[in-house]
Amino acid sequence: MFFAGFATFALLYCVQPMMPLFSTEFRISASESSLPLSLAISVFAFAMLGASALSEVWGRKRIMVMSLLASAFLTLLSAFSPSWDTFILLRAIIGLTLSGLPAVAMAYMSEEMDSRAAGLAMGLYVGGTALGGMTGRLLGGVVTEYGSWRLTMAVVGVLGILVGLVLWHRLPASRHYRRQSFEPRNLFRFFVMHLRDPGLRWLYVEGFLIMGSFVTVYNYVGYLLIGPPYNFSQSALGAIFLTYLLGIGSSTWCGILAGRIGHRRILWIMVAAMLAGVAMTLLNKIQAVLAGLALLTFGLFGAQSVMSSWVGLRAQHARAQASSLYLCSYYLGSGVLGVCGGFFWGASGWYGVVVFVISILVIALLVSLRLATLKLKPQELPPLECEGGAVQ
Repeated sequence: MFFAGFATFALLYCVQPMMPLFSTEFRISASESSLPLSLAISVFAFAMLGASALSEVWGRKRIMVMSLLASAFLTLLSAFSPSWDTFILLRAIIGLTLSGLPAVAMAYMSEEMDSRAAGLAMGLYVGGTALGGMTGRLLGGVVTEYGSWRLTMAVVGVLGILVGLVLWHRLPASRHYRRQSFEPRNLFRFFVMHLRDPGLRWLYVEGFLIMGSFVTVYNYVGYLLIGPPYNFSQSALGAIFLTYLLGIGSSTWCGILAGRIGHRRILWIMVAAMLAGVAMTLLNKIQAVLAGLALLTFGLFGAQSVMSSWVGLRAQHARAQASSLYLCSYYLGSGVLGVCGGFFWGASGWYGVVVFVISILVIALLVSLRLATLKLKPQELPPLECEGGAVQ
């Protein structure tokens, strides 16, 4: 599952450091150059709602393997895109096919892991996503400088195919999964049931805010660093994503701490760290900018680890749907807010982006403090009425 998370997010985020290059090569604005990432993420977010339902019928492992192999093949195919429009279309389809892994992965681990190990297991998986996001972005910088963006897409696509084959052969089959029939009406009712839980609602809002702020910073910091006074090369720009190594450590560490001292005590600290990190990037020294990015990354992955395991533990039934709602909100934030940040860059440069992101994170900090007052387990909710009885 660590390597599955690795491959998924390498495929998704490899285009991020290439945004300034897209602007130059295709003569498009900063907001338009974010579309290969933002459009893929937005489709990815909504498609997870359906993918989680399919996993209840077809099985967890089958959906994850098909998702990864199809996405890797399409990424390889996108290296041969004849136009910008074709490339954008393929990235949108990749967002659709990739959706089958993350929501199902959370449900798989919630079902297969002992509850005492859930925090650590989720932390390791999130650590894999951090390493994959870092590797994809690093390849997107280094390979693009010495080759081309097309070569980058081909390399990442082949990497994804190899990991998909390993997942197919090595991932244990589910032992606690129970196949269900596909009932669209019941699927909708399960979504409503989760949205009626105030704790899950706040977790969904928090995911939207923190991921949106994080991706916005990394979307446009490249424009800051590639220009004066920093004048980063494409390789150096890709290397800033080495900060994701901190995310691997923080996700695992926070997963362990959440199991020991409680989710509520960790989450708001991680959000506060993100806020401090973004503020540091306003200082006119490269050391401060890089330290701020490192702190932002540490906080994001720590918070993600805590919230992912919290959703799985709080949802008493239909955990795949609960996880998919959380991830839909989480990645929808990156798609929507990531594009919005481009308008602030166009209007006020990096200062405008930072003010926008700080405003979002202040709201996120308030939400995390609200979550700190909630119990880990949900309060007893009244049954959701449906034909033939109540959903238990």
